[in-house]
Amino acid sequence: MRSVIAAAKRIVVKVGSSLVTNDGRGLDHAAIGRWASQIAVLREQGKEVVLVSSGAIADGIHRLGWSKRPREIDELQAAAAVGQMGLAQVYESSFGAHGIRTAQILLTHADLANRERYLNARSTLLTLLRLGALPIINENDTVITDEIKFGDNDTLGALVANLIEGDALVILTDQRGLFTADPRKDDPAATLVEQADAGTPELEAMAGGAGLSLGRGGMLTKILAAKRAAHSGANTVIASGREADVLTRLASGEPIGTQLIARTARMAARKQWMADHLQVRGHVVIDDGAVQKLTDDGKSLLPIGVIDVKGAFDRGEVIACVNDQGRAVARGITNYSSSEARLIHRRPSGEIESVLGYMLEPELIHRDNLVLV
Repeated sequence: MRSVIAAAKRIVVKVGSSLVTNDGRGLDHAAIGRWASQIAVLREQGKEVVLVSSGAIADGIHRLGWSKRPREIDELQAAAAVGQMGLAQVYESSFGAHGIRTAQILLTHADLANRERYLNARSTLLTLLRLGALPIINENDTVITDEIKFGDNDTLGALVANLIEGDALVILTDQRGLFTADPRKDDPAATLVEQADAGTPELEAMAGGAGLSLGRGGMLTKILAAKRAAHSGANTVIASGREADVLTRLASGEPIGTQLIARTARMAARKQWMADHLQVRGHVVIDDGAVQKLTDDGKSLLPIGVIDVKGAFDRGEVIACVNDQGRAVARGITNYSSSEARLIHRRPSGEIESVLGYMLEPELIHRDNLVLV
């Protein structure tokens, strides 16, 4: 088995908070310097690299002299603001030693949920790569709220890989990779999963959860990030950031950690944007017939197939489609607002005009604006 990083031309590297801050003891200048040296080698090999780094809050807590992580949102945001300054300085000096310019980009989910801002972020990142600068990305924790946060930087790394159509995502963590059971519990049967297909359901069980929600950190978020990255054709490697020369060894083809392969066809850019919505303002519940039309036949969603309408949304927003058990089936751009949808649901398209006084489209969501999840 050969590492997929060897053939990758555009790579997103995500580094976890425990690695960046030496388990909360403050920024680990030596470790950051080692990663900078390895990334410099990758760039000399003709690879484009984007770095997604955690650690701002953890370093801010250390700099402020706090003994434990605060719970108040304003104190967490203050810690992020303080820590982000130190983080940027260390990365700037570490990469500067190799003659590499760095660029800081702070993102929230709102930046990628809006189509125009999504395209602007993509354009900025691609321009930075073209100019030879190294983008360093973090979640904008100084302004974060539950409504606009990604949830964790593993997810952010996957979204960035999708955004720039990266070939690979490397998640550096404090574990060697994914094991068949939790090695921290001294399970003698636990073995390292060296390679698997991204999105395989059994992987989520190995990682210790059902995958219904995204929390901060943990192996489950990394498995779900690999599944998300696979939507744009990006392979994922989960490996220990404490492994000597891990990035250059991966680039040489050496298999390290867990390699999760993208087997699905790459989504069209517009559908990728829809799939990458982590939060939506509303959803529609659809019947079994509509589920079949969407999943098996590739059809549009008509109002007659909608059982219920939840939330408040406007025409042109991305909404979710769920079955009557609440399982997500698809996402798409709605042709009607939530108030309009409530009036026309369970009705044939021929009655839309008589109910509303007008008909914008015969479909609630056209198949060209719909993606299965």
